[in-house]
Amino acid sequence: MTNPVLRFVALVVAATLLTACSRNDAASKASRTATANGTLASPSDSATVSNPTAVSTPAPSDSITDRADRGRILGDSKAAVWVVMVSDFQCPYCKQWHDAAFQQIMKTYVNTGRVHLAFVNMPLSIHPNAVPAAEAAMCASVQDKFWPLHEALFATQKQWEHLPNAVPMFDSLAKSLKVNMDPWHQCMTQHSVRSLIQADHDRAYASHINSTPAFFVGDQALAGADADIPAAIEAALAKAKGAKKPGT
Repeated sequence: MTNPVLRFVALVVAATLLTACSRNDAASKASRTATANGTLASPSDSATVSNPTAVSTPAPSDSITDRADRGRILGDSKAAVWVVMVSDFQCPYCKQWHDAAFQQIMKTYVNTGRVHLAFVNMPLSIHPNAVPAAEAAMCASVQDKFWPLHEALFATQKQWEHLPNAVPMFDSLAKSLKVNMDPWHQCMTQHSVRSLIQADHDRAYASHINSTPAFFVGDQALAGADADIPAAIEAALAKAKGAKKPGT
């Protein structure tokens, strides 16, 4: 079965090509040469990852990737509007947006059943700990612990972003959140969710997004930590309401 988050992203083509972890479009364009064309950051064990300019292949569907995919989705499945966050756990602007806006989005739109929210991984090559951070979160997602680790990774970003090996810290964070550590360790050492992270990255890149943070709200694409996501959600909700046929 096709990954539902990737299927949604595949339907949306962004209007602007962006190329960095950025505060806004202008900052992104100014740092265009720093991103190595948005290639997926190399993992600490130097395992091979694919070129994002190649045709992306959907992640293989199995019990681990299916559970990891489901675990990074929140909200009422019947909600008329999708909000997809394309993010990099090591990106300082992703943290900036998260700290300023995420909880309000949750309170106003997700917890009230008005939107369906999902997270798409786009670890950038300029962030050497971004891939293991994404793996840590997605391995936790297999156990339905993605969102607690998502919060912990952003909260502690300054502590692990420059570590030569951040995995021991991710281990400590997972343990503190009561993740079942044996299967989490197995997932991490076998890189069981690497293909899902790669598929996230490649599909986002194919949709002309190679900047973080970026967002898909309904059929609109936005980028940068200054993006007004609540306004985009309100517009998408209004559009969805207007499209609803009378009596349905």
